[in-house]
This record gives sequence, structure tokens and C-alpha cells, in this order.
Amino acid sequence: MVLGATASPSLDDMLDTLTAEGELYAREGEGPVRCYACGHRCLIPEERRGICKVRFNRDGTLLVPRGYVAALQCDPTEKKPFFHVLPGSTTLTFGMLGCDLHCAYCQNWVTSQVLRDDDAVAPPRLASARRLVELALENGAPVIASSYNEPLITSDWAVEVFQEARRAGLACAFVSNGNGTPEVLEYLKPHVALYKVDLKGFSDRAYRELGGRLSNVLETIRALKRLGYWVEIVTLVVPGLNDDPGELRAMAEFLADVDRDMPWHVTAFHPDYKMTDRDRTGVRALLDAYDLGRAAGLRFVYPGNAAGQIGDRESTFCPECDALLIRRRGFVVLENRMSGSLCPGCGARIPGVWEETAPRQTAGLGFPKPVAL
Repeated sequence: MVLGATASPSLDDMLDTLTAEGELYAREGEGPVRCYACGHRCLIPEERRGICKVRFNRDGTLLVPRGYVAALQCDPTEKKPFFHVLPGSTTLTFGMLGCDLHCAYCQNWVTSQVLRDDDAVAPPRLASARRLVELALENGAPVIASSYNEPLITSDWAVEVFQEARRAGLACAFVSNGNGTPEVLEYLKPHVALYKVDLKGFSDRAYRELGGRLSNVLETIRALKRLGYWVEIVTLVVPGLNDDPGELRAMAEFLADVDRDMPWHVTAFHPDYKMTDRDRTGVRALLDAYDLGRAAGLRFVYPGNAAGQIGDRESTFCPECDALLIRRRGFVVLENRMSGSLCPGCGARIPGVWEETAPRQTAGLGFPKPVAL
């Protein structure tokens, strides 16, 4: 599957200079190449682009993005959202341009859809892998993440950054739509420890409208767990799109079958981008999704984007003795009783990535912090 030239030739020309040969492809015949970065597995003829529009075939070589960022800031790690990863810490988060899907409600559309939509403006800024790692260290961020656009389609650059990051002792994360391939997950595994997947629904028809396939995402989730990544799942609960109780129940049952200890974040939609024809998700819908997740056997379900409106469900409790482990309000950690991975009440092992020494309580006020290159 291929697409031709895009509607933004000046931006295309600029981005085409910020490239290097990719690693996630194979030549097929004299000219075409097969890309393995995402589930589309595009067969790209010479001088054409993949569906993502940022990976392209020049003279039988797949060129991929390198050496820039289009978004960069320090976020609370809880905002990714990772609730079982170093609570109260910050994550230096960088993004590039492009996406392999085209969700009408995308909340990062200025970066993800910039090559499809003339209203999206996110100019690239030159950056080196070493400088991004230096910024993480300067800002006290123990985690560095690729996000804001779809990181799978810029995996080659992320690995270059993460190789530097791991040498500096940082944990590395992907914040992704989960439209992966076995090849890209194996490629990332030596470098990426933390992986957040957007599970956007449980209907293949709805996924096809977004430009993907449900089966790819489900297999990615299974594969991530087999390969040993720490995985957290997010479902943006969109009124009229994926909030049917039967669909949410089926989603929760699938996740519980994969791993009942895998956190599931059910978060509130707000009108954005091309989907302004419906209201924000109500608190009752989030609480219903929470109840469905717990009834399906998931031990950690977190309603989100409704800080202070959902009682103690933003907090983490021990599934064995019900002791409070982490008290949260939105992205702010108000109390953290975890020191190491064991419940301080009963000694049960709590799944996640925790501080081995005295826990931090919170990082600032839980708001993003812009970072200058």
C-alpha cells in the first residue's frame, strides 16, 4: 500500500533532508522495498512514500526520519500515562512528525497529521540523540519517551536516542497506537522497557475507519507481554464510538486474559480536531468502564482525565490486602508508600517499575514543562 506526494511540498523537502537509511525493511525485487515499522507493512515502489508519509523509497533504499523533534517537554510520568512506573517522576518526551492512522479525534493532531492536514503546523527542530539525553538528565527525568506522533514509524531514530539514554541509566518508553509488527517489537526490545498502547476500541470496522486493523493491535499487546515489556493500556472512552458496555466488557476480558495485572486506563474524551460533534465523556461512563474492568478480573483499572471527580479510583491499592499504595489526584502523586516492589502492608509483590529506595512523593504540580533545545 502506498501514497504519492503530499500536500505540503516545502515541509516534505525539509523533512526529506532529515533522514537516514532505515533498518526495518527488506528489498523486494529491483526497486520496491517492504517496510516493517508498522502493521501496514507497506510495499513501497521507488520514489514513493508509505502510508505514514515519512518513510520513503529512494533508489531502492528506505529513508526514514532522523535528527529532529517537533515536540519536546518534560511531562509527569503519570501523564503518559504510566501509573506503575516510578510514581512522581518526570519523563522527557519527544515527538517527530507523522502517523500511520488518521483518527478524527486525535489530541496530538498538530504533529501526527501535519503531512495530511494543512491546518496542522509543527515545524521540526534539529536535535541530536546526545542532546535529548542531556536534557533528560538536566531536568532530573529518569525516563525518556517517544510520543506525540506515532513512534513506531520513527523507531529507527528512537533507537538511536535510546541507545544513548540507556548508557546514561535512563528508562526508555514508547507511547504508541500499538499497530506493530513482530519485526519492530523485536527490534525495539533491547532498548525499550516501557510501552503504552492505545486500545481504541474492540471493533474491526471502527479500527478500519481510523486506518488500521484491530487484530494488529491485539497481537501487539500479546507480543509485548511475551517479550517482557512493561505494558499499560489506555482506552479513550468516546461517546457514541466505543462506549457501548458490551464492547468495553469484551475489551476488558481480552486484557484480563492476557494479563490481569496489566493496568487499564479508561480516560475521558474531550472534543478535539475533527470530532467536535459530541460532548466530553461523562464521569458516569468512566465509572461504568471501571466497574466492567474490575468485573472482568483486571486488578488495576484507572479512570482518567477527570481529576478529583472519581473518588479514590485514581489511586493504587494492593490487590491482596487493599492497603493504599499511591494516592493521586490527576497526574499528581500526593502520597507514595511504595519502596521497592512489595506492599508495605502485606508484603505482596506489586507489578510495575518502582523506586528501590525511599519513594518520591510528586514531581512539581503534575504539569508539563516546556524544554528548550
